[in-house]
Amino acid sequence: MAQPIHNERAKKIFEPTEEYISKAAEILKRGGLVAFPTETVYGLGANALDERAVGKIFEAKGRPCDNPLILHISSADEASLYAEVTPGALALMERFWPGPLTIVLRAADIVPLAARGGLETVALRAPANPVALALIRKIQLPLAGPSANKSGRPSPTRAIDVLNDIGDAVDMILDGGETRIGVESTVVDATERPLAILRPGAVTREMLAAAPVEIAEAWTRSPEKARRSPGTRYRHYAPSVELRLWEDDSQGVFGAEGAWCYMGMRKPPEGALRAIIFATPEEYAHGLFSTMRELERCGAKLIIADFPDVPGLGEAIRNRLSRAAGRY
Repeated sequence: MAQPIHNERAKKIFEPTEEYISKAAEILKRGGLVAFPTETVYGLGANALDERAVGKIFEAKGRPCDNPLILHISSADEASLYAEVTPGALALMERFWPGPLTIVLRAADIVPLAARGGLETVALRAPANPVALALIRKIQLPLAGPSANKSGRPSPTRAIDVLNDIGDAVDMILDGGETRIGVESTVVDATERPLAILRPGAVTREMLAAAPVEIAEAWTRSPEKARRSPGTRYRHYAPSVELRLWEDDSQGVFGAEGAWCYMGMRKPPEGALRAIIFATPEEYAHGLFSTMRELERCGAKLIIADFPDVPGLGEAIRNRLSRAAGRY
């Protein structure tokens, strides 16, 4: 029989063997909570059709009840069970699923209002992670799965991050290793034309522009549409110490009194208590949240983060940093 890993620290973290995926599915069917890996970040999973189980997610995270959840399904074939699938949405599913793209659609009545944040829409995604897909197929139900952390904290990219944030509230953590991408999925509203990007992610604006759909050029700024996506209205992703942004060639941000740590793609001036430099936007995105967590323990009261002026994935990095710095 497989043994739980990190046995000396946490009895709730398990390798995602067939045995423990089956146990996780049993927990979910009984209304419990299971944290699971995706290619983006770790999710806090509950049976999305069980309103009481969904309520446990909000309680565990301290999440506002009007902040909708993403429902994880195994394929596009299941989408019509939970939403009104538009031609534009289907085109995106065929091109990007399974993958880091969430699609907002008109919800079917079967989806509880609690999972939708009280809205008429629902957010759907098919994750590109074998553990997540195996769990969804085992439970044969949609899996509500926001990031598995306290609301407002940096999203977890490792099982130990989940344990540190919400270990007392979760029934099981499936440890699939460090997540591949490191930032949450792109969210696109496909309820009407043109389709609108509500939150940037690893499926970039450039990638969406090459798809056979019409995408609005500008961000959708209306409060009504913005609230259809998680991560658009409240402070998110913030470390426990102040985070400031280095936005241009000016180095005035480094003149702050006291010790500081640094993360980014550019080399900072001398004086950092600790500096972590990434070679590419992909590396920056992958290490964004885990580095925040690491640097908040470096002994400084300030983290300075490079605000990268790069296309593609840089848009998602800037979005997460802006919210972490309190710009929302």
